[in-house]
Formats: sequence, structure tokens, C-alpha cells
Amino acid sequence: MAEQPVALVSGANRGIGREIARQLAADHGYEVLAGAREPDRAGAPDHEAITYVQLDVADQASVGRLAERVGSDPGRLDVLVNNAGIGGRTGYGARLADADLEDIKEVLETNLFGALRLTKAMLPLLEQSPHPRVVNVSSGAGQLDEMNGGIHGYRLSKVGLNALTRMLADDEAEARLLVNSMCPGWVRTDMGGPSASRSVEEGADTAVWLATLPDDGPSGGFFRDRKPIPW
Repeated sequence: MAEQPVALVSGANRGIGREIARQLAADHGYEVLAGAREPDRAGAPDHEAITYVQLDVADQASVGRLAERVGSDPGRLDVLVNNAGIGGRTGYGARLADADLEDIKEVLETNLFGALRLTKAMLPLLEQSPHPRVVNVSSGAGQLDEMNGGIHGYRLSKVGLNALTRMLADDEAEARLLVNSMCPGWVRTDMGGPSASRSVEEGADTAVWLATLPDDGPSGGFFRDRKPIPW
């Protein structure tokens, strides 16, 4: 009997990350490690196959402890979803000339370097998986094709995350590791607000699709609604 596949989802205590974890467990049979900075405050898991684990992607010690834990129990990793992210304090109407560099650094530390830090830590396990996948939860705000002003740290972090997707997909092609970015759209979360046009179920769908791609699926792409979009 095949072993139950294992997924790790960062920022999974609420919003899109929590829904990605739920769908992977409930609809696709994954054992899911749901990363949260304060797992005791996440409430009860949404499925019996979900376990909350302490994870702060901006803290190397936290990432290192989790890598050791996953390496020991369950001892494997098949899917990594880099979902953890923050929006920063800069709004859409702000000018770059007035940008707060410390705010930008803080956003990059979580959204970009956090994903890089976690991915590097988990690569040895992913490379041992027969069907490894990495999904980076990006945003249309990081599309160079439609780039404009405001939310500077957030935009820069998502541009960088998309570049990370491309580099990692190339690096890990021989290991059959499929790496893709996705845009969930405007979703009703704490970050997106109550007026957003999409539910968390809709926002999570493409990430779950990418996490469960067949072995001949795409790698190094950027997707929304399961369709490629421009970088």
C-alpha cells in the first residue's frame, strides 16, 4: 500500500492557506502539516489529517526546527505550499518617493526570503519524493506585465517570488520537482477584505491543482484559474 502523501502549507492558520490545507486533506487524501506562528491560537483543524505546527518563515531557527521535525516525523515531504505572506503598511496610493524602506524590508523578509528560507530547508526531503511539488502563492500585483504603483514592498516581494519559481524549476528539473506560482485573485480574507470578489475556496483552487499535478504537468509557470498568465 502506498504511503499517504505529505504536504506542508505555510501561513495555514487562516484564509487561503487554511483552505489549501483543508482541500489537500479532505479532497486529496494528504497528511497536511499546517504552519502557523502561533498554532495554539489556530483553533481546531478542519480535518483529522491536518496537524498544526509552529512555523515563522521569517525566523531561521523556527524553519530549522520544523525541518528537523518533518525529517523525523513523518520522515517525508511531497508538497510544499509557500503561502505565508504579509501586505505591509504601504497602500495603493503611495508614491515610491515616500516609501518606508523598513516596511519594504519587513515584507520582503516574510514574502520572499521566508519562502526561500523554507524551500531551501525542505528541498532535501522534497528531492526524495517520487512526486515532489512546490507551489508559490504569488499575486497579480507582482506581474511586470501589468505593474503600476503603490504597495511597493508587496509588489517587489511577489516579483521576487515569481523569479524564485523560475530559478527553482530550472534547478530541480532533473529531480522531477514541479515548481509553479499562482495568483489566487482578490479573495475575501483579512488581507483582501470583505468586499473582495472571491471566496477562499475559489482562491485556494489553483494552488491545490498545482500541488496535485500529474508528473507530466507544467513547471516554471504562473497561473490563475488553472490557466497560464503573463509574468
